Amino acid sequence: MNCPFCGFEDTKVVDSRFSEGKQRRRRLCPMCDKRFTTYESAERPTLLVNKKNNTYEAYDRTKLIQGLSFAVKKRPVSSADIIAIADEIENMCLTENRTQISTREIANFVLERLRSLDEVAYIRFASVNREFDTADKFLETIEELRAKK
Repeated sequence: MNCPFCGFEDTKVVDSRFSEGKQRRRRLCPMCDKRFTTYESAERPTLLVNKKNNTYEAYDRTKLIQGLSFAVKKRPVSSADIIAIADEIENMCLTENRTQISTREIANFVLERLRSLDEVAYIRFASVNREFDTADKFLETIEELRAKK
């Protein structure tokens, strides 16, 4: 690691700890005797989402969180719960070394989590994701929910 002050190439690690999802390293330059901090994190592979129309786009965590936020609006579901769902999806893809995931897989994963968190949020998310076009679809989903209790 080059010193940002003098450019010396061989700096020394004085302290190392895990902080905010990254490895934090405190470094000392033996040439100019100045200290500086670096943060190290693992590079994640690009995750592509296979959409319903068979096109691909880069996974967008913000888009998922917005969809979840809409489903849980005015419901007793915390933002920590929403972030945990997004984290679980990303971690699942990382541990399985996946570079692609379908919108259907994401939706099914989210619906599993919402079912145990809040039934109304589950119905809201399902209605958008499964494109309900009649009241019967709502009733079928509600009956399905009741049957699984």
